[in-house]
Amino acid sequence: MKSPTPRRLLYGAVAAGAVAAALTCTALASSHREAPFITAHPKVDGTDFYMFNSYESGRAGYVTLIANYQPFEDPQGGPNYYTMDPKALYEIHIDNNGDGVEDLTFQFRFKVTDSGLAVMAGGKSIPVPLSNIGPLSASSTAAQNVTESYTLTLVRGDRRKGQAVQVTDAANGSSTFAKPFDNIGMKSIADYATYANAFIHTVTIPGCNKPGRVFVGQRKDPFVVNLGETFDLVNIKYPVEELAPTGTNARQLAPNSVAGYNVTSLVLEVAASCLTAGSDPVIGAWTTASLRQARVVNPDPEDARSVASVGPVSKPTDASVEGGAWAQVSRLGMPLVNEVVIGLPDKNRWNASKPKNDGQFADYVTNPSLPVLLQTLFGSAGVRAPNVYPRNDLVAVFLTGIQGLNQPAHATAAEELRLNTSTPVTPAASQNDLGVLAGDLSGFPNGRRPIDDVVTIELRVAMGVLLSPFDGSAKDPDPSSDASRQLHYTDGVEPVATDYLTVFPYVNTPLGGSPTSAND
Repeated sequence: MKSPTPRRLLYGAVAAGAVAAALTCTALASSHREAPFITAHPKVDGTDFYMFNSYESGRAGYVTLIANYQPFEDPQGGPNYYTMDPKALYEIHIDNNGDGVEDLTFQFRFKVTDSGLAVMAGGKSIPVPLSNIGPLSASSTAAQNVTESYTLTLVRGDRRKGQAVQVTDAANGSSTFAKPFDNIGMKSIADYATYANAFIHTVTIPGCNKPGRVFVGQRKDPFVVNLGETFDLVNIKYPVEELAPTGTNARQLAPNSVAGYNVTSLVLEVAASCLTAGSDPVIGAWTTASLRQARVVNPDPEDARSVASVGPVSKPTDASVEGGAWAQVSRLGMPLVNEVVIGLPDKNRWNASKPKNDGQFADYVTNPSLPVLLQTLFGSAGVRAPNVYPRNDLVAVFLTGIQGLNQPAHATAAEELRLNTSTPVTPAASQNDLGVLAGDLSGFPNGRRPIDDVVTIELRVAMGVLLSPFDGSAKDPDPSSDASRQLHYTDGVEPVATDYLTVFPYVNTPLGGSPTSAND
């Protein structure tokens, strides 16, 4: 739990001038279904992106990157569970010189195979309609009808034209990694946590003198947000803690709208020395997903084949064929940007854009619409949007990083999640989910950990907590909204430490699709 943070604590650890631009202007929801196009392609919808200095014991000097995809995975969503798209390209990009262009790209490609399991019915061998026909284990796929694997490639330089090298399993040299099946339930997978841990791979990264780790699989959605009520015109009983009844913690009054869902996590741990360049410890990162530019639907006439052949076949009944160059359709660095900052006409364009070109979206940051909307909805309750334009307090983290915290030595304006890899790690037990706002410098916006409450942090900053009276001027430019700026805005939900792991892969075991015990 957190209590309202005294302003002296807010600025005690970092110089006021550095923190004054500490956070971007977004708030209220994670990147679940954030743009019109992506709602039709959930398999390539990036929901959250995390990057932090690893805090597992014995992993000092490593950085963990987590890219979550496929929002709102219903644990009961069978019989076709949440495989990744084998026709898509999933990527995590690293900018280690501040120019807004990727210097390192980790590419994930997936393969889905139907094993063709069959049973004898009336003297005929008939393929079954289910994903498994018996209990599953990490050591055997005999009862598993759908298997999934992936490759991991590191590209140095331009993501499409650079030097590509294969990342391999340190144990056996294989370039193919197995992915665990989703958490069907305890009768199919009795101990899912142990089962999934068997798919954590130690990897050899060419050009890096330290082994890394990778895990790809279903996880419990780590995000917390009052999603439904927020988008119902912020239909929250107490939008700020100060307006709650005496003795009531407003942040416990609202439901976590994603609490019952899973996501698919791409988790990668790499030595910081293999991600940085020269003496600059700051890196920027983001994740993207791309699809082929062309698609032909139903390429086979319906009478081209009879029942699918028994035996392993890679997607034997595909309904489309894709080709052409890769087209980026999803992008996520800093949380919440496309969701509630970028205007509706530009949401698809944002997802297709690159950080180096972010100057075209600058007005959405310097003249944000969200504070104005909140004032319209809650003006009678004392909520006032900062009347200070342009909002230069929002520009640094959105485009350049924060001087003295996580700004690279040579920063070009580009929206990325930025991390100072030299920042001392805060142990899991001592982490504050308000991050830098609470003096925890290893938290958001200096990277992002799973526990960081980015909704509350960014909501308070959008409403001007970093402006007056710490705006660096002798006279407050907008004294009428001082009281509103210092309110502790909230969506009514906060993270719970026990919902997260303190070891790799940090995001928790996914929710199971059936009751917690196996009923024979």
